[in-house]
Amino acid sequence: MARLNLLEETRFEKLPVTVFKNPKEASINVAHRIANIIKDKQKNNLNAVLGLATGATPIAVYAELVRLHKEEGLSFKNVITFNLDEYYPMQPTAAQSYVSFMNEHLFDHIDIDKNNIHIPDGTLKLEEIPAFCLAYERKIGDVGGLDMQILGIGRTGHIGFNEPGSAPNSGTRLVTLDDLTRRDAARDFGGKSFVPTKAITMGIGTIFKAREIVLMAWNRKKSPIIKKAVEGEMSSEVPATYLQLSDNVEFVLDEDAASMLTRFDTPWLVKDCVWTDQLTRKAVIWLANTLHKPILKLTEDDFNNNGMAQLALEKGPVYNINIHIFNKLQHTITGWPGGKPNADDSQRPERAEPAKKRVVIFSPHPDDDVISMGGTFIRLVDQKHDVHVAYQTSGNTAVWDDDALRFVEFNNDFSEKMGIAHPEMKNMYTKMRQFIEQKKPNQIDTPEIQTVKGLIRKGEAIAGARYCGLEDDHIHFMALPFYESGKNQKNPVTEADVLLTMELLQKIKPEQVFAAGDFEDPHGTHIVCFNIILEALRRLQKTESWVKDCWLWMYRGAWLEFETHEIEMSVPLSPQEVERKKFAIFKHQSQKDRAVFPGDDAREFWQRAEDRNRETAKAYDNLGLADYEAMEAFVRYKF
Repeated sequence: MARLNLLEETRFEKLPVTVFKNPKEASINVAHRIANIIKDKQKNNLNAVLGLATGATPIAVYAELVRLHKEEGLSFKNVITFNLDEYYPMQPTAAQSYVSFMNEHLFDHIDIDKNNIHIPDGTLKLEEIPAFCLAYERKIGDVGGLDMQILGIGRTGHIGFNEPGSAPNSGTRLVTLDDLTRRDAARDFGGKSFVPTKAITMGIGTIFKAREIVLMAWNRKKSPIIKKAVEGEMSSEVPATYLQLSDNVEFVLDEDAASMLTRFDTPWLVKDCVWTDQLTRKAVIWLANTLHKPILKLTEDDFNNNGMAQLALEKGPVYNINIHIFNKLQHTITGWPGGKPNADDSQRPERAEPAKKRVVIFSPHPDDDVISMGGTFIRLVDQKHDVHVAYQTSGNTAVWDDDALRFVEFNNDFSEKMGIAHPEMKNMYTKMRQFIEQKKPNQIDTPEIQTVKGLIRKGEAIAGARYCGLEDDHIHFMALPFYESGKNQKNPVTEADVLLTMELLQKIKPEQVFAAGDFEDPHGTHIVCFNIILEALRRLQKTESWVKDCWLWMYRGAWLEFETHEIEMSVPLSPQEVERKKFAIFKHQSQKDRAVFPGDDAREFWQRAEDRNRETAKAYDNLGLADYEAMEAFVRYKF
């Protein structure tokens, strides 16, 4: 019976999928499967032949393999490896090369014979590539073929660098990279213009020959392409769908990457559900949006014809369900994000007391506060709450070089006009200019340039917070150490990051904390900063009584917005408040026009914020609620 239930639940899925709670658990599982292959081969005095991938996805797999080698004696002396791909052209010593990647994350830490490592050669002449590719295929065959091929998946649906248009029987070859693939790699290269346009990759046909294929994917950003690959029709537009043809493939996902699969996203379409209030809200909103009807106009036939007959039967009549969900949504709307004083707060998202709350708005970068919750920020100050803003990082990697020079030039000119010019300043400026003129893509700035860029963003943040109504002593710059590496790749979080955060929280003792819950940030800074706040609050919870009265609210907006069914507090903004928010964002002039790291969204940050806030308001309007100009949305995190 359990097997039948599972088949019913996964009936939209066209290949095997295993879902783990988080990437760490999934990675350990895959690493141990690889280790078992190696050990089984060792028992029979045979080589284990592995197809390896690069990118962020397999890093934790390699870390566990290294641990198994160092702590449990796993030997790699019988292992032969073939990597999927390499950029072209690419020097093996370059920081962005897959040779460097594999050495850093695996090969330099294990006892593998270097002669058994095979990675496509990015230094070849163009005319040499076809022969190299044929030889690469031949080598795989000569050693008996791949025992296991591990894969990631790109947002184009590529596996290896088999971009849309690739044939299912393709072999190792030179390919042209999709624009989205190059945009995703831009961070590592210091800009998309520096990303190679081509790569050498194993073909889909080569991958198919592996005796076992494991495709891994983590985080919500991968969920749309995973849904297409697992549930979609086979198409050259999504090369990963060709894996549906293999009998030896398995997708290993974390919960976020699997979140858009039917059994998780709309489970009522494939199985009987336990109808919690949250699932009921999600289903009713989904039904209203699917049928383009307000909630209060949904009928019993609408429920029955769209997989929700069980809900209608268990929780009906349907109109009562509609009224219940409509009221729940209505109660998320408040013009009092800090709580309305002397009001019945039983149906409001925030508490009425204390009437004037101590509030900390944590901003991972120096502009996330105003981009994502600028209207609410201003509203909290206007309503006389004791508001503090804490900028967790300097944001110094996201300033253009010419802006940094311009500020130093101004300082030199100003000092000269005031009669306080110093020769050392001019010398420093000359060195900075020389460095920038010769700077390589992704090269770390000198400490002086990092300082200037950090000060530019600090000045903008102060201007934005002042515009929102804060006094200077309520503006805090934390400069968390994990960020201050000078590189796009940040340092690991340490105890110092948590202690600095605990110190600030203990000083203010807030009743409200706002933190960025927008984890689509391409640098990953948001989720790192959120986890630091969470760890700080959990530690303080053990010793400090004020923490039990502290509520943690997550905001989004710079990169993504909450789904309507997730929203627990929505703050409507008038046209005038939308304008005030826009002008607060404008204070961040270094991020205006064209940000250094814009992600996929070509719009300026103020445009993203306006559009997303208006889309949230429109979503409420479409469901039959009041039609506001714009809304900022929040979800409470219970720690």
